[in-house]
Amino acid sequence: MTDTHCHIDAYDNPLAVLDDARAAGIHVVAVTEDPGTYRLLRTRLGRRDGVDVALGFHPLRAGSASPHDLARFFRLLPQATWIGEIGLDFSRVGVPTRKQQLRVFEAILSEPQLRNRPVTVHSRGAERETITRLAQTQIPAILHWYTGPLSAVDDALAAGLLFSVNPAMTRSKKGAALLQHVPSEHVLLETDGPYARIGNRPSVPSDLIATVKYLAGLWEISPSEACKKLAQNQHRLEGRPS
Repeated sequence: MTDTHCHIDAYDNPLAVLDDARAAGIHVVAVTEDPGTYRLLRTRLGRRDGVDVALGFHPLRAGSASPHDLARFFRLLPQATWIGEIGLDFSRVGVPTRKQQLRVFEAILSEPQLRNRPVTVHSRGAERETITRLAQTQIPAILHWYTGPLSAVDDALAAGLLFSVNPAMTRSKKGAALLQHVPSEHVLLETDGPYARIGNRPSVPSDLIATVKYLAGLWEISPSEACKKLAQNQHRLEGRPS
């Protein structure tokens, strides 16, 4: 299993979380929010097994980005195997920087290297704009913790986009409604930890074992079959044979 969206650097003890994930058989994609953080986290983790560090430019960081910051992102891009998180955020906190976010997002999506790398994408309050731009550029992308209208989901599916599911989503009405609408072939896993929570604690990658059981019940298959299906989705996204 793969946790496609986890903020490893935001945990109190990132290495312990990674050790726990590895013991549970879960590979972690450690997303970052800006190029500087990506570089620092790669240095800290080195060649550690069980984790890929993703090169990110969070939309709320992109709003105040300088040309130097964007140039640094593109300079680091050739060494990154995953991209994320990037995207748009037109929520109350993000809408004042809408124009700057669009400029950065569109610049990143125009880079041809993104077409052969999996990308995890933030879309809060900007779901239609995000889906439209991903469809136009044919980027192999995952919509992380999608909370937008179900009416836009069909456009995302038509564009070949995937949806990543975290434990918090399985406990919400909106998340359950989304999962009823999205075919199993378009589903992947995430935690968005430590920001997503289970009760009074942060979600961790090993919590995805319970998420797989939830999906297996929804799809009316066994947990092992659900794992196989999720792995096939992951391989398809990465351009690998199933």
